[in-house]
Amino acid sequence: MAERSTAAIDVADNSGDDPLTAKADKAEQATDGGAAEAGGRDTTTREESADIAETGTHVSPRTPSAPELHSGHKLARRYRLEECVTRLDGFSSWRAVDEKLRRAVGVHLLPADHPRARSVLAAARSSALLGDPRFVQVLDAVEENDLVYVVHEWLPDATELTALLAIGSLEAHDAYQMVSQISYAMAAAHREGLAHLRLTPSAVLRTSTGQWRIRGLAVNAALRGITSETPQRTDTEAIGALLYAALTQRWPYENDAYGLSGLPKGVGLIAPDQVRAGVHRGLAELAMRALANDGATASRQEPPCTTSEDLVKAIGEMPKIRPPEPAFTAPPEYQRTTYQQGSYGRVTPPGPTQPVPTPPAPLQSRTGRALKWAVSALLIAALGLGSWQLADALMNRSKSDGTEETHITDGDGGGKEDKKPVKPITIQDAREYVAEGDAQAPGDVAQTYDDDSSTFWRTKSFLDGPEMVIKPGVGIVYDLGSAKDVSAASIGLRYGGDHTSVSLYAADSLTPASVDGLKRIGAKTRTTTASAGIKADKPVNTRYVLVWLTALPHAGKDGFSNAGYKQGVTDVKFTG
Repeated sequence: MAERSTAAIDVADNSGDDPLTAKADKAEQATDGGAAEAGGRDTTTREESADIAETGTHVSPRTPSAPELHSGHKLARRYRLEECVTRLDGFSSWRAVDEKLRRAVGVHLLPADHPRARSVLAAARSSALLGDPRFVQVLDAVEENDLVYVVHEWLPDATELTALLAIGSLEAHDAYQMVSQISYAMAAAHREGLAHLRLTPSAVLRTSTGQWRIRGLAVNAALRGITSETPQRTDTEAIGALLYAALTQRWPYENDAYGLSGLPKGVGLIAPDQVRAGVHRGLAELAMRALANDGATASRQEPPCTTSEDLVKAIGEMPKIRPPEPAFTAPPEYQRTTYQQGSYGRVTPPGPTQPVPTPPAPLQSRTGRALKWAVSALLIAALGLGSWQLADALMNRSKSDGTEETHITDGDGGGKEDKKPVKPITIQDAREYVAEGDAQAPGDVAQTYDDDSSTFWRTKSFLDGPEMVIKPGVGIVYDLGSAKDVSAASIGLRYGGDHTSVSLYAADSLTPASVDGLKRIGAKTRTTTASAGIKADKPVNTRYVLVWLTALPHAGKDGFSNAGYKQGVTDVKFTG
């Protein structure tokens, strides 16, 4: 059997459950595929108590055991089961292979007569319709041959938050990125009427590119029969618990969970900076506002965040947390030569004598003398030519200094016109501008000016193009801190092709009312390269600059969106 990836194991999000092999040791039973069946009744009891204690949700009664399948079984003549990673409460979860597309997938299985089969199918299909790349995507949801199965993405290069916290707490920048991306993602899900209800550390993954993704939206709760009368509040409090754990490496409740120690008994909810020194104050207060009940909040007495939209708004009001500066690596210690160490003149220890190579004989023949004279003549000619070119260059420079740097006079007797040096402008903040419809990727806006070419803000994939039809355009407004003269911009693009159109506008705020009426600084239309350089006809003095895309190239399917007309933006720089 192939070795399991530590980054992608436990697809069903079963942190807190006994591992399958441990359950097998208790029950002393082995399955056909080499994985052991669990004593499901004991595990389910622990699951129910944990869910009720930590989330206030309701878990339905236990159901019969999961279908008896084995490694090598095929579903729909396509999905070959490889390894059972969870067997719990009447369902099982597997690592499988999609033989049609030759890729790894995850599969949840349960009998068609299972009391939660209908709700699992409904949850999977609703989650698949969301299509947000920040969630692990549901690929198929089928009822066939007395079985219900849900197929979803498998991310072998991703790492669970559980594994990250087992090493230590997150840096402030990583924690900020995590809570930002998860909050924006859950806000988008809540707007579509979807809730997670089991947002635990093992449901949150960080990919190799640094993106945070959520798995099990609606499906994990449906598999366990978890419901809530206040689903948005439940998810928001779960985000607060994740942030609290990321900052302190402690679970913000009295019970230990997900490999983390709980808080001391009887002290209640205490602020993260009282648990661990050096915690970022703004993030600590944000965690308390999300976890607070009945108005009990952090030290500044800010109102509690009871929905994901409240969290998004609070994050937008926080100062941006920059990534830490790279650590300086000292150069290797200087190694002195044997001569500098004073070994010259020392007696050589006895040992085998190495033969000294014989130097080549001098060129004493007539041919040798002719060759030496030819080489000497060439060197003299080269030196003479180089001296002449150097003198000529110095004379031309002298002329240039004496004439070309003089005044440029017009008919009115104007004075000298000096060329101003190009000055880079530092971007202080940015926000996605939404003219119509939904936002694209608000949580990734900071990645357009983080000096990292591997990170992007991406648009969604559109059916029509290159000129945008369903929207007038998409873009980002940048805050330069104060009014400055903007004369040019360089913008890195993720996709080339036919074609991208991008314009710069001087805006009045981070959230302008409309593009109409804004003063245009410059534009780059119908570019087919992976970058855009825009030069203003005349510098424009403004604090806010809108980068506005109105045409997008066609690109294939990737890990963030399906094939269609789309674009990504990175390395945005302005000069004055």
